[in-house]
Amino acid sequence: EPAAVAKYGQDNIRVYKSRFSNLMYGIYDVASPEDKPKTLMKLITAGLNERVVGIHIIGTGADEMLQGFGVAMKMGATKADFDSCIAIHPTAAEELVTMGTWGTSPQATGAKNSPLGGNTLSEPTLKTE
Repeated sequence: EPAAVAKYGQDNIRVYKSRFSNLMYGIYDVASPEDKPKTLMKLITAGLNERVVGIHIIGTGADEMLQGFGVAMKMGATKADFDSCIAIHPTAAEELVTMGTWGTSPQATGAKNSPLGGNTLSEPTLKTE
């Protein structure tokens, strides 16, 4: 987050945060729900189109989640792109595509052929003989 503020300026940054008990610990019988291991997530966006410029995850499965979401970030994904994904339940990763009030982000995309406008994905270019 400090690196994003330094690069883009505080007024151009929006941060979404979440702290929760991972559902995988739902069946654990503990004295207090607060005793269950926590997962913490932060989604950092920049600019009017809320391009995702940072993702922080601490908790079970963080490495696996970051690998996939890192690809989306490198491809220029925006908060609206994340919002347009269907959350897979019950997973911790669903939290990243349901952060904040859904649908309130500017409907801007980093994709070249965005599903936000109802477009279908283009077909891959195939080799010809």
